[in-house]
Amino acid sequence: MENQLVFIIGSPRSGSTLLARMIGAHSAILGRPEPHLLTPLAHLGYFDKVDKAPYDAVLAAESTREFVADLPGGEQDYVDACRAYTDLLYDRMLSTAPGKSLFLDKTPAYALIHEFIARIYPNAKYVVLTRHPLAIFSSYAESFFNGDYRSAHEYNPILERYVPAIADFLRNDAVDKHHVVYEELVQDPERHLAAIFDYIGVPNEPDAVHYGKSKQVAKGLGDPIGVKKHSKPSTESLEKWASEIASRPERLDLCRAIAERLAPEDLALWGHPMGDEFWAPLDRAAGAKVAPPKKALDRYRLQREAIVRGRALVSKSPALRRLLSTTKLAADVLLRE
Repeated sequence: MENQLVFIIGSPRSGSTLLARMIGAHSAILGRPEPHLLTPLAHLGYFDKVDKAPYDAVLAAESTREFVADLPGGEQDYVDACRAYTDLLYDRMLSTAPGKSLFLDKTPAYALIHEFIARIYPNAKYVVLTRHPLAIFSSYAESFFNGDYRSAHEYNPILERYVPAIADFLRNDAVDKHHVVYEELVQDPERHLAAIFDYIGVPNEPDAVHYGKSKQVAKGLGDPIGVKKHSKPSTESLEKWASEIASRPERLDLCRAIAERLAPEDLALWGHPMGDEFWAPLDRAAGAKVAPPKKALDRYRLQREAIVRGRALVSKSPALRRLLSTTKLAADVLLRE
């Protein structure tokens, strides 16, 4: 299967859903957003383990290592077994789409297990997507924390996790890969998509850039708002994030502190080296005093607002936390099969 697999390696909020929709609009490619097949497989205990699970992760890891050590092929047998598991699932999914010869897997969390994936599928195709790190963080905070940047960072330091991980993957010479920068992609999508198709080894289909017209987009996780707004890549979001950050001094201070913790060599590999150009969008937004764009009040925004407010209430009320925990336990018992 590995010669029929294409992986998009990119962080959350980097534009990976947009890129997946375009690549998946090709007549030979079946795209499925975020199947997450490989993330749990990477944590079964041999390479890494799950710390909180309904079994003893430490004991399972030790036992698995002892078992694998006695296999005829040792670790290679274990790698082959992992590959056999996902091979079957990818193959069966591909069989649901006659005429498709390639399967596209876009799961942002794969960037954090890239060494494992490269070990399982060294000959697959890897399209690496990077974006201005602060654009990613702004999008994450605005989309999932209703603009509470500090809470977003405390919950998930997304840049400190993904920037070094993807930079490490870009340095990995063991697998072939094609790197595209989001800002360049949306400004000239036809050229970059043609280069991606050439790397993958399929004929160029220029109309795939109009992903919104494609009827072969599977439902799944991904950008719930931005990608649906347009039928092809748009430059609308290129510097929108800068006005979001520059509009409040505390956001700017936090973003500067986060950026200063990122390794300059990693940022250079991302295509956004630390320097004047890195800060230029924020300088322009501050100089122009551009107000952040108004957010549409849709169902998704209301749901996120309710979640953010609910989290805040629970964190401040031990009694409410106990009530919710008791309710959850009761629901688990009643729903147990």
